[in-house]
Amino acid sequence: MESLSDTEWDVTISGTGLAQSLLALALSRSGKKVLHVDKNPYYGGPEAAFSLQEAEEWVTRISNEPGRDPFEDVSLYKPSHNPEQAGTLSKSRNYTLSLSPTLIYARSRLIPSLVSSRVYRQLEFQAVGSWWIYRRNSTTGNAAGKCLQRVPSSREDIFSDDTIGMKSKRMAIKFLRNVVNPSSEGDHSTSPVQQNLDLPLPDYLSTNFQVPAELHDPLLSLSLSPRGLGQTTAGFAIPRITRHITSIGVFGPGFGSLLTKWGGGSEIAQVACRALAVGGGVYVLNKGVESIQFEASNDDTGLRLQLSDGETVRSKFVVGSTWDLPTAGNNLPPAMKKVSRSISIVSSPLESLFPVTAEGGPIPAGAVVFIPGDELAEGNTTPVHLLVHSSDTGECPEGQCVVYGSVAIPGEEGQTLLETAVNRLLQVYTDDHSAPIVLWSLRYTQVGIADGTPGASSQINRSPEWENVLFFSPPSLDLSFDDNVLDAVQAAWKIILGDEARDEDFLRFEDRQAEVEDF
Repeated sequence: MESLSDTEWDVTISGTGLAQSLLALALSRSGKKVLHVDKNPYYGGPEAAFSLQEAEEWVTRISNEPGRDPFEDVSLYKPSHNPEQAGTLSKSRNYTLSLSPTLIYARSRLIPSLVSSRVYRQLEFQAVGSWWIYRRNSTTGNAAGKCLQRVPSSREDIFSDDTIGMKSKRMAIKFLRNVVNPSSEGDHSTSPVQQNLDLPLPDYLSTNFQVPAELHDPLLSLSLSPRGLGQTTAGFAIPRITRHITSIGVFGPGFGSLLTKWGGGSEIAQVACRALAVGGGVYVLNKGVESIQFEASNDDTGLRLQLSDGETVRSKFVVGSTWDLPTAGNNLPPAMKKVSRSISIVSSPLESLFPVTAEGGPIPAGAVVFIPGDELAEGNTTPVHLLVHSSDTGECPEGQCVVYGSVAIPGEEGQTLLETAVNRLLQVYTDDHSAPIVLWSLRYTQVGIADGTPGASSQINRSPEWENVLFFSPPSLDLSFDDNVLDAVQAAWKIILGDEARDEDFLRFEDRQAEVEDF
């Protein structure tokens, strides 16, 4: 086999996170000699998806090598319980658990990019249906239990919701109408939607649209804000609520966001990497970039890279993430934040969370449960989001579901809130005959870019030592796919291709005559 050092590479990509993998896809038909390495034995980087055994190996790796990835405080939880109480775990390989589950809105720029690059045929998307809000004092009751209320997100939902008074319905519909169509005259600056955006969301809703307080938390949930009502500005929430509302119906009735079957972002990363392999790129796992040196030469290759196994290669460009390049760690942006996350395998399918949301619509595979902070602990204002995936996602066996928890409080305090939130959800489904339980849980803190940081994830950064060393910003902690990642990938692609790059060609390919299914 030819040694990697025998080739003078145009580009070396370090890490197989989503940004690097999309760059690999963008370069897959460029004719460039591309080497793609990853220090880990798996694809996906921060978006990786694991079986149970792989997750346990990951916990050991992160615990033994702190700082190697954007994760810390990792732990496994396997509760002891009576086997007759409720179900047991299946085989390790029957699970595919994502470290960074994200929603993809129908209006996201990622969808047309996957279509125009021809990789969408290798992906399967599923609907995320209902948004639920948890209230312990709810007396209305519904299909999912008396503590869960379905969040209305369309005119039809509002009209059919008998828990909302007629006056509140009128105010909510007025708000939604203005969000969807800010100004029929085309002057958006005169629309109430564009006024007072610096106000906290409750003040904005009350001042501009007289939306009653009972609807403030439900509307906040549609924004996926990591902060509570008083800490979320209208400027942050309104564009996200608009995205949610206007995405409904784009790909089918009753839903506006999607998830990727078989592991979320990890599946997209692997499909993108496969495209580069088909185009002649070379992949090597378990091999990272240890050091970079400038090397003067007549052929302008420029950079000498030492890989983690001691092998040395030459490359004109090197691209990676903050945790995949030796020169990037000293350039962490000031916007870095930490969130607590958990992955819980639950012994029940929690079927009532996944109703068909419109006539002719699909059975959703995902649901969102929003739990206001004050429902979890006295004095707490930070909400918890639970993304619940059914077995239809391929992430767990039938009869179970996976609950992904997220809260913008790191460490032990955040994990306590997540544990409380999951337990509250399961209590909704507890009756005299059955009590759903957590069969297995992975808990960790993730480091990344804070939600709403302007432009942070859209930038491609250059090393201060060498301009041909490029690195992506840390991953976004948003619960929905951050379209700014595409801007960063395109910026890197243009630097690498130089005069050959045309914006209209970015991630736009014709069908290949023969497709390779795997590599």
